[in-house]
Amino acid sequence: MTTYKEIRGTNIEAVASDPSNPVDGQVWYNTTSNVVKANTVNPGSWATVNSMNTARKALGSAGTQTAALAFGGSAPADSVLTESYNGTNWTEVNDLNTAQGERTGVGATNTAALAFAGNTALTETWNGTNWTEVNDLNTARFGAAGAGTNTAALAIGGSASGKVITELWNGTNWTEVNDLNTGRRYLAGCGITTAALAFGGAVVPPLSAATETWNGTNWTEVNDLNTARAKLGGVGTNTAALAFGGQVPAPEGSVTALTESYNGTNWTELGNLNTAREVLGGAGTNTAALGFGGSVPPVTAVTEEWNAGPATVTFDVS
Repeated sequence: MTTYKEIRGTNIEAVASDPSNPVDGQVWYNTTSNVVKANTVNPGSWATVNSMNTARKALGSAGTQTAALAFGGSAPADSVLTESYNGTNWTEVNDLNTAQGERTGVGATNTAALAFAGNTALTETWNGTNWTEVNDLNTARFGAAGAGTNTAALAIGGSASGKVITELWNGTNWTEVNDLNTGRRYLAGCGITTAALAFGGAVVPPLSAATETWNGTNWTEVNDLNTARAKLGGVGTNTAALAFGGQVPAPEGSVTALTESYNGTNWTELGNLNTAREVLGGAGTNTAALGFGGSVPPVTAVTEEWNAGPATVTFDVS
């Protein structure tokens, strides 16, 4: 019978410093720290970090895990507040021009964002210092999803009737393009204007697990979320997305901490948020995300960081 030792050998590489790009399963001995280490994969977990300055829900969001923007929302009254996150702390910056709840936001960083929808068709753009009102959406709505940047964005679904409408922003004007297959409000979205993902939401009256992918022209139904929900957070791309929090069907109106990751084909349940909540903001990717604000209830300022991917572990020999 062949043994593990005969197949793999017994030698472990000795190095003075950790490898810069270790492969999954690689083991080595660090002669500087005198410890054995291995490279593994962290499926992902949430860690609570510094809270926002002002608790609020149904806010707009943009940016990355270390450079995020939170704007508008309700606390409980509609708010103009904008806060910027630098990876450690939130700082209040210049306000929106119009107080608005149910905001949708997109943007690649905390210095270039777009705020739209809410209870109106108003659109504002952020240049890192100030908000400027620009051309309105063609259709006013709330509970819409967004994807893209401040110069190339999608406004997806929304409104009391669970609209199917999709609009494309070119940096100047909004143009109606092809509809969703399933009209929904309070859904999540991510990606860019030529490759986006829309998931979850409420199809009046039931909650939805539907997921659709956008190729720049049409929406196509793909595999559903494992758990139907609305008012959830969503970040990432159309092939690597993260869905977190939201409102679930049972018991009716309850909030969830559930987190799911999408790999371009299927959704997989992963580690929960530390604080279950709905109508929260999100920024980043499916391996490095930020979730903030929302309603537990009550309204919260809690911020959490999500991290997944390769990780180096040290063997405990004590």
